[in-house]
Amino acid sequence: MILGGTTKITYAGRAAGRLGRSAGARRACAVVLAGAVAACLSVPLAHAFDGTAQTLQPYETQPMTPPANVPLAPAVRPVDEAFRTGAQALRAGQTAKGIDALGYAAAQGHAMAQWKLGRIYADGDGVKRDDAKAFDYFSRIANTHAEDYPGTAQSRFVANAFVALGSYYLVGIPSAGVKRDAGRARDMFSYAASYFGDADAQYHLGKLYLDGVGGPRDARNAGRWLTLASQKGQFQAQATLGQLLLRGDEGVPRQPARGLMWLTLARDAAVRPEDKWVVALQEEAFADATPDEREKALAYLETWLKTAKR
Repeated sequence: MILGGTTKITYAGRAAGRLGRSAGARRACAVVLAGAVAACLSVPLAHAFDGTAQTLQPYETQPMTPPANVPLAPAVRPVDEAFRTGAQALRAGQTAKGIDALGYAAAQGHAMAQWKLGRIYADGDGVKRDDAKAFDYFSRIANTHAEDYPGTAQSRFVANAFVALGSYYLVGIPSAGVKRDAGRARDMFSYAASYFGDADAQYHLGKLYLDGVGGPRDARNAGRWLTLASQKGQFQAQATLGQLLLRGDEGVPRQPARGLMWLTLARDAAVRPEDKWVVALQEEAFADATPDEREKALAYLETWLKTAKR
């Protein structure tokens, strides 16, 4: 394709509490001729299991090789070694050395190295933030690995690269000549959401449908994508879906108790300062809910948690 993780909620007690209250060798040389003695003496000595000296036949001095049907460990590629060296250097706080090694691996097409560098520059992790470089690394991954088999370890990082590109297209990068293109952003999120089944992409896609960004507004379609992401534990999607169900929308019937359930799940995962909006939404929803809605929300929550643990 050419461009042009969440975890399940395990806070059952805490979430329910909010609603309730507010894996031997034979000898070698027989002396037949005098000349044979000298030859025999030239053969190296070994010892039998009982400690007696014995000589080895010439073929027994050769290195042994495994049978042909025994698989050999694959040789470590220099590019893989460079990635490992770079990752170790970063963990040790040797940023310059780490980036240099990762840069070599990335130049050879190592997807993990490209993704790691993309995240480093996107987050300004130990270096000056550089969205242009981050965009370039993420683009290399998307252009080369768009058809990687879903469900593999590497495919998660490929999907994340698409999500990063979508986020960049939403705002643009003037220094890299990347113009704001909401339609292109929706394409990036849509591909990662549908092909890779990425929960973050599904959340972003649902949000775009809900806000009518990059295309027509479609609350019903938004609800579908938000539900898929919510079922995978994406807490931002859970909060957005909860709010949608609380108020209802075109094609989405109002379901306040189920909306309160999703908001309560989301609140348990909202631990960062930037997640305060989730906490505020849940507290407001709980305060406005009737006793019957709270009771139903608790029942929904308990059922969902039991199912999610299977």
